[in-house]
Amino acid sequence: MIDLHYWPTPNGKKVTILLEECGLDYQIVPCHIGRGDQFADSFLSISPNNRMPALVDHAPQGGGAPISVFESGAMMMYIAEKAGQFYPQDLRGRYEVNQWVMWQMANQGPKTGECGHFRRLDGSQGDQTYAVTRFTDEVNRMYGVLNNRLYDRPYVAGDEYTIADMICYPWTVGWREQAQDLSEFKYFKRWFDEISARDGVQAGMAVGENMAQDFAKLPPEEAARWRKLLYNQRARPAPE
Repeated sequence: MIDLHYWPTPNGKKVTILLEECGLDYQIVPCHIGRGDQFADSFLSISPNNRMPALVDHAPQGGGAPISVFESGAMMMYIAEKAGQFYPQDLRGRYEVNQWVMWQMANQGPKTGECGHFRRLDGSQGDQTYAVTRFTDEVNRMYGVLNNRLYDRPYVAGDEYTIADMICYPWTVGWREQAQDLSEFKYFKRWFDEISARDGVQAGMAVGENMAQDFAKLPPEEAARWRKLLYNQRARPAPE
């Protein structure tokens, strides 16, 4: 059994999509980011970057003690390898997937997250025009990267559906809030529509939908508390 420490964000949904596609047994351990669960010592012991998701596999391959993994890209590699699915075994195929997993983690995810961050601000933080333009344009560039990649192949890593597709998808479902127009990216849209229709993707995206909270609909006092908790974090002191 895999324990998945989870909150319904794009990074969490990458992993639930893969678990659903693989048909592996797992249970959700809520990590309520608005409550600060990610800062608890018990969570930091498995995810030292105080970010969800993280997993604990109580039945790792080869037996032995449970294995914990943090960072969604590493988690997807681990799960796919454990399941023997959606992750090529040959050297060329595997590194075709690996480079796109790294691209998503280093580029698409962070830049899209910054886009959402600055577009959600209420104006009390001053003029954010430059930041909004900067990251909205960068997200547009990311859609272009995927569109160009998909013009001559069905999936991100080639002819087969892999974790490279699953890891990219959740960050694209909010294209409207990101101020993007999918009609600009016809090859991407063909891929997006196909991935959206998969049963495993739909099941993975639905996990925790009763947990989700719309930041824009929070009362002002609660929104301010979330901002104080989640934004502008600084280093945690090391134990003495």
